[in-house]
Amino acid sequence: MLFNSQLFAVFLTAVFLFYYILPARFRWVFLLLASYGFYMNLHVAYGLLLLFSTLLTYCLALQLEKADGKQAKRRCLLWGILPLVGLLLVFKLGAPAIDKINAMIDAGRLTLHPLTLRILLPAGVSFYFFQSMGYLIDVYKGKVKAERHLGHYALFVSFFPQLLAGPIGRADALLPQLKAERRFDYDSASYGLKQMAWGYFKKLVIADTFAVTVNQVYDNCRSYVGLVFIITTVMYAIQIYCDFSGYSDIAIGCARLFGVELATNFRSPYLSFSIKEFWSRWHISLSTWFRDYVYIPLGGSRAGRIRHCLNLFITFLVSGFWHGSSLTFLIWGAIHGLLQIVETFVYPKRKAGAPPRKKHWWQLSVTFCLVCLAWIFFRANSVEDALWILSRLFWDIGRPLNYLKTAVICLNLSYPVMAGMAFAAVALLIYDAISLKRDVIGLISKAWAPVRWLIYVLLLVVIALFSYKGIATEFIYMQF
Repeated sequence: MLFNSQLFAVFLTAVFLFYYILPARFRWVFLLLASYGFYMNLHVAYGLLLLFSTLLTYCLALQLEKADGKQAKRRCLLWGILPLVGLLLVFKLGAPAIDKINAMIDAGRLTLHPLTLRILLPAGVSFYFFQSMGYLIDVYKGKVKAERHLGHYALFVSFFPQLLAGPIGRADALLPQLKAERRFDYDSASYGLKQMAWGYFKKLVIADTFAVTVNQVYDNCRSYVGLVFIITTVMYAIQIYCDFSGYSDIAIGCARLFGVELATNFRSPYLSFSIKEFWSRWHISLSTWFRDYVYIPLGGSRAGRIRHCLNLFITFLVSGFWHGSSLTFLIWGAIHGLLQIVETFVYPKRKAGAPPRKKHWWQLSVTFCLVCLAWIFFRANSVEDALWILSRLFWDIGRPLNYLKTAVICLNLSYPVMAGMAFAAVALLIYDAISLKRDVIGLISKAWAPVRWLIYVLLLVVIALFSYKGIATEFIYMQF
């Protein structure tokens, strides 16, 4: 069930109403059943995988606390992590084989029901596997106590707003909220609906609009040269940000309807002045997961500069592989790893008590350009396509007017479409810039009533206009 489908609107309304109608002691049961129903709507078999990861980590967490000695505890931890990592490897390494099967189906050389492929590639599996593994590791380290109540733990793993694409929850922050008895809070629910509306705006109005041009160019890249690649790469940077941060906003806003606060997942990442800062603001729940459970166990920055650089590189390679086994994702991860290594020399660790470094606008521009450079490999269909694009970014730049004219002709966008895209990008930039210091939704909520409601109505009208076809396009990060 996709967040941007009509079915989800009906589902959420029904779950919200029944949740608060039911006696408080039964609400967690209803929310658990609703979460499994939400996931199994994609395919019934998905529920078995979700149940397996839940029971496995629940039982082993209890065994961890009972285990006597470090070796016994480590054995329990490995028994919990290795099966989940093994399954993830099967899913990730099996993706290219699935692509070949799909190609054979399209060519008519193989008959296979599409649902069979959906079983082989479960949606959201990486996210709830990571959440389960993080919980198990935290129990092993003594950061949290093993949850005794199976139902509460099952809800922690399956909570539907975050199930398919995060934010990845931590047991110490999320479990107590799910176990607590909640009363309806108008302010929290109202804020959640507004945050969901902003998420839908980013997904339906910005991401899906930009995707049309991006897909056209990147899926037929050999037909283009020059400035068109720079423009569409910037468009892709905006598309993927709005697509995934839009999902996160919808998920966080949806959780607020039930009185649950999920972790912030994005904080204006394109307004970062370094790659390190970018990763402290982009997909925060995942980047901190890799930091806490991959980078730090490898030694972090404690074992000298060379080992520190190696740990950074390995962590980002793992991050690249998490996104897919294609070489393009590994190169994307390697680029970010190398850029972080370079920054350890350019920006050495600040001594305690030293004044903060001055930030310059050129650093922001350079960071954005480097991030966009890496996005080329992330989006390209193959390494060959990515190299083709890189080699032709400045094709014919010696003739500036021709360079610009060729891009305008190739993109073939009408003036209203270009104006709409420009307006959406500017609105996004303004929102992100203000949100660094102020709560924009809270600010609008306190505005003069006519102004406040004018913004709400305009936002809903624009969202409705861009979703009139009733076709729910999949969120990008559901692929991972």
